[in-house]
Amino acid sequence: MKKTNIFKAIQKDLKEELFEQLLCTNDLKIQKIVSKGHTSPKSGWYNQNENEWVMVLKGEAVLSFKNNKKDITLKKGDFINIPAKVKHKVSWTKPNKKTVWLAIYYK
Repeated sequence: MKKTNIFKAIQKDLKEELFEQLLCTNDLKIQKIVSKGHTSPKSGWYNQNENEWVMVLKGEAVLSFKNNKKDITLKKGDFINIPAKVKHKVSWTKPNKKTVWLAIYYK
């Protein structure tokens, strides 16, 4: 067993959004995501086969859902469960501060 910290090894300058896999099994994936002004690709919506539970540990972000006119703002400590096949995207993250996410994908 090895102890680590979710805030460890976060690059100072983030030219691209950081995705770090923390744990992966057949039925579960846990990922750290770090954004700094990053948003989802302009090409479309995430449409995943797994459910996604996501929490903002630090920073702030806005999620948009294709079939919902109201965006959802997530601040430090806020979390949401996104069922599989629900089309969504990150439409905004703080441009001058890192947003650290914990994402859990499960079947």
